Amino acid sequence: MIRSEKTRKFIIEKTASIFNKKGYTGTYLSDLTNATGLTKGSIYGNFKDKNEVAVEAFRYNYNFQTDPVLASIDKEKTATNKLLAFLNHYKKGYLPIFKNGGCAILNTAVDTDDGNDLLKKEVTKAINTWHEKITEIVETGITNKEFKQLNVSEYAYRMIALIEGSILLSKTLNKPDILLNNINYLEAEIEQMNLKK
Repeated sequence: MIRSEKTRKFIIEKTASIFNKKGYTGTYLSDLTNATGLTKGSIYGNFKDKNEVAVEAFRYNYNFQTDPVLASIDKEKTATNKLLAFLNHYKKGYLPIFKNGGCAILNTAVDTDDGNDLLKKEVTKAINTWHEKITEIVETGITNKEFKQLNVSEYAYRMIALIEGSILLSKTLNKPDILLNNINYLEAEIEQMNLKK
Protein backbone atom coordinates (compact mmCIF):
# COMPACT_ATOMS: atom_id res chain seq x y z
CA MET A 1 0.00 0.00 0.00
CA ILE A 2 1.29 3.49 -0.86
CA ARG A 3 1.70 5.76 2.13
CA SER A 4 -0.48 8.84 2.09
CA GLU A 5 0.54 11.92 4.10
CA LYS A 6 -3.13 12.84 4.44
CA THR A 7 -3.97 9.41 5.89
CA ARG A 8 -0.91 9.47 8.17
CA LYS A 9 -1.95 12.86 9.50
CA PHE A 10 -5.51 11.62 10.05
CA ILE A 11 -4.28 8.57 11.99
CA ILE A 12 -1.96 10.67 14.14
CA GLU A 13 -4.66 13.24 14.95
CA LYS A 14 -7.21 10.56 15.84
CA THR A 15 -4.86 8.47 17.99
CA ALA A 16 -2.69 11.10 19.70
CA SER A 17 -4.92 11.61 22.73
CA ILE A 18 -5.40 7.83 23.08
CA PHE A 19 -1.65 7.27 23.36
CA ASN A 20 -1.40 10.19 25.78
CA LYS A 21 -4.18 8.84 28.00
CA LYS A 22 -3.53 5.09 27.80
CA GLY A 23 0.21 5.02 27.19
CA TYR A 24 2.14 2.99 24.67
CA THR A 25 1.62 -0.40 26.29
CA GLY A 26 -2.02 0.33 27.14
CA THR A 27 -2.92 1.33 23.58
CA TYR A 28 -3.90 -1.61 21.39
CA LEU A 29 -4.33 -1.94 17.66
CA SER A 30 -8.08 -2.14 18.25
CA ASP A 31 -7.91 1.33 19.84
CA LEU A 32 -6.28 2.64 16.68
CA THR A 33 -8.76 1.00 14.33
CA ASN A 34 -11.74 2.10 16.46
CA ALA A 35 -10.52 5.69 16.65
CA THR A 36 -9.80 5.98 12.94
CA GLY A 37 -12.37 3.65 11.42
CA LEU A 38 -9.51 2.19 9.38
CA THR A 39 -8.39 -1.40 9.08
CA LYS A 40 -5.17 -2.83 10.48
CA GLY A 41 -3.87 -2.99 6.90
CA SER A 42 -4.58 0.70 6.35
CA ILE A 43 -2.77 1.69 9.53
CA TYR A 44 0.25 -0.50 8.90
CA GLY A 45 0.26 0.50 5.26
CA ASN A 46 1.01 4.01 6.45
CA PHE A 47 3.21 3.21 9.45
CA LYS A 48 5.88 0.57 9.92
CA ASP A 49 4.48 -0.50 13.31
CA LYS A 50 2.74 0.72 16.45
CA ASN A 51 6.00 2.26 17.64
CA GLU A 52 6.10 4.60 14.66
CA VAL A 53 2.49 5.67 15.29
CA ALA A 54 3.32 6.25 18.97
CA VAL A 55 6.34 8.43 18.15
CA GLU A 56 4.32 10.56 15.75
CA ALA A 57 1.47 10.76 18.28
CA PHE A 58 3.93 11.97 20.93
CA ARG A 59 5.27 14.63 18.55
CA TYR A 60 1.72 15.74 17.83
CA ASN A 61 0.84 15.94 21.55
CA TYR A 62 4.10 17.75 22.31
CA ASN A 63 3.45 20.35 19.60
CA PHE A 64 -0.16 20.70 20.80
CA GLN A 65 1.22 21.85 24.14
CA THR A 66 4.35 23.76 23.11
CA ASP A 67 3.32 25.68 19.98
CA PRO A 68 0.99 28.06 21.89
CA VAL A 69 3.64 28.54 24.61
CA LEU A 70 6.33 29.46 22.10
CA ALA A 71 3.97 31.83 20.29
CA SER A 72 3.23 33.62 23.60
CA ILE A 73 6.93 33.83 24.50
CA ASP A 74 7.90 35.22 21.09
CA LYS A 75 5.49 38.14 21.50
CA GLU A 76 7.34 39.39 24.59
CA LYS A 77 10.42 41.61 24.62
CA THR A 78 11.91 41.18 28.11
CA ALA A 79 13.18 37.99 29.72
CA THR A 80 10.85 38.55 32.68
CA ASN A 81 7.80 38.79 30.45
CA LYS A 82 8.91 35.77 28.41
CA LEU A 83 9.09 33.61 31.55
CA LEU A 84 5.79 35.00 32.84
CA ALA A 85 4.16 34.28 29.45
CA PHE A 86 5.46 30.74 29.70
CA LEU A 87 3.86 30.29 33.13
CA ASN A 88 0.69 32.12 32.10
CA HIS A 89 0.13 29.52 29.41
CA TYR A 90 -0.17 26.81 32.05
CA LYS A 91 -2.22 29.03 34.35
CA LYS A 92 -4.81 29.74 31.65
CA GLY A 93 -4.45 26.64 29.47
CA TYR A 94 -4.26 23.74 31.89
CA LEU A 95 -7.79 22.48 31.16
CA PRO A 96 -7.09 21.48 27.51
CA ILE A 97 -3.88 19.78 28.70
CA PHE A 98 -5.82 17.83 31.33
CA LYS A 99 -8.55 16.97 28.81
CA ASN A 100 -5.90 15.59 26.44
CA GLY A 101 -4.69 13.24 29.20
CA GLY A 102 -2.11 15.46 30.88
CA CYS A 103 1.37 16.48 29.88
CA ALA A 104 2.65 14.42 26.94
CA ILE A 105 6.23 14.67 28.18
CA LEU A 106 5.41 13.40 31.66
CA ASN A 107 3.04 10.67 30.50
CA THR A 108 5.39 9.34 27.85
CA ALA A 109 8.46 9.58 30.12
CA VAL A 110 6.78 7.44 32.78
CA ASP A 111 5.39 5.01 30.22
CA THR A 112 8.69 4.44 28.41
CA ASP A 113 11.34 4.96 31.09
CA ASP A 114 12.47 1.33 31.18
CA GLY A 115 11.08 -0.15 28.00
CA ASN A 116 10.84 1.87 24.81
CA ASP A 117 14.13 3.44 23.75
CA LEU A 118 12.70 5.15 20.67
CA LEU A 119 10.00 7.00 22.60
CA LYS A 120 12.39 7.73 25.48
CA LYS A 121 14.72 9.47 23.01
CA GLU A 122 11.82 11.66 21.87
CA VAL A 123 10.94 12.57 25.45
CA THR A 124 14.57 13.28 26.33
CA LYS A 125 14.86 15.54 23.29
CA ALA A 126 11.67 17.39 24.32
CA ILE A 127 12.92 17.95 27.89
CA ASN A 128 16.30 19.13 26.63
CA THR A 129 14.59 21.56 24.23
CA TRP A 130 12.46 22.93 27.08
CA HIS A 131 15.55 23.27 29.30
CA GLU A 132 17.47 25.03 26.52
CA LYS A 133 14.63 27.51 25.94
CA ILE A 134 14.37 28.50 29.61
CA THR A 135 18.17 28.66 29.89
CA GLU A 136 18.37 30.90 26.83
CA ILE A 137 15.74 33.30 28.22
CA VAL A 138 17.36 33.53 31.66
CA GLU A 139 20.89 33.93 30.26
CA THR A 140 19.64 36.76 28.04
CA GLY A 141 18.08 38.35 31.11
CA ILE A 142 21.38 38.13 32.99
CA THR A 143 23.35 39.52 30.04
CA ASN A 144 20.92 42.44 29.75
CA LYS A 145 21.21 43.15 33.51
CA GLU A 146 17.56 42.26 33.95
CA PHE A 147 18.21 39.25 36.21
CA LYS A 148 20.70 38.73 39.00
CA GLN A 149 23.35 36.03 38.62
CA LEU A 150 22.15 32.49 39.35
CA ASN A 151 22.76 28.88 38.38
CA VAL A 152 20.75 29.00 35.16
CA SER A 153 20.72 25.27 34.40
CA GLU A 154 19.59 24.42 37.93
CA TYR A 155 16.87 27.07 37.77
CA ALA A 156 15.57 25.73 34.43
CA TYR A 157 15.36 22.17 35.74
CA ARG A 158 13.60 23.36 38.90
CA MET A 159 11.00 25.22 36.84
CA ILE A 160 10.40 22.17 34.64
CA ALA A 161 10.17 19.83 37.64
CA LEU A 162 7.75 22.09 39.48
CA ILE A 163 5.45 22.46 36.49
CA GLU A 164 5.55 18.76 35.57
CA GLY A 165 5.05 17.62 39.15
CA SER A 166 2.24 20.10 39.67
CA ILE A 167 0.43 18.92 36.54
CA LEU A 168 0.75 15.33 37.74
CA LEU A 169 -0.62 16.07 41.22
CA SER A 170 -3.34 18.46 40.02
CA LYS A 171 -4.67 16.07 37.41
CA THR A 172 -4.39 12.93 39.55
CA LEU A 173 -5.97 14.49 42.64
CA ASN A 174 -8.35 16.72 40.65
CA LYS A 175 -6.94 19.75 42.47
CA PRO A 176 -5.95 22.43 39.93
CA ASP A 177 -5.00 24.76 42.80
CA ILE A 178 -1.80 22.75 43.27
CA LEU A 179 -0.66 23.80 39.79
CA LEU A 180 -1.95 27.35 40.13
CA ASN A 181 -0.32 27.89 43.54
CA ASN A 182 3.02 26.58 42.31
CA ILE A 183 2.81 28.83 39.25
CA ASN A 184 2.25 31.74 41.65
CA TYR A 185 5.38 30.63 43.51
CA LEU A 186 7.39 30.56 40.28
CA GLU A 187 6.06 33.99 39.29
CA ALA A 188 7.17 35.40 42.65
CA GLU A 189 10.60 33.81 42.16
CA ILE A 190 10.92 35.53 38.76
CA GLU A 191 10.07 38.87 40.34
CA GLN A 192 12.81 38.29 42.98
CA MET A 193 15.33 37.51 40.22
CA ASN A 194 14.55 40.80 38.48
CA LEU A 195 17.09 43.55 39.22
CA LYS A 196 14.78 46.24 37.85
CA LYS A 197 12.00 45.73 40.38
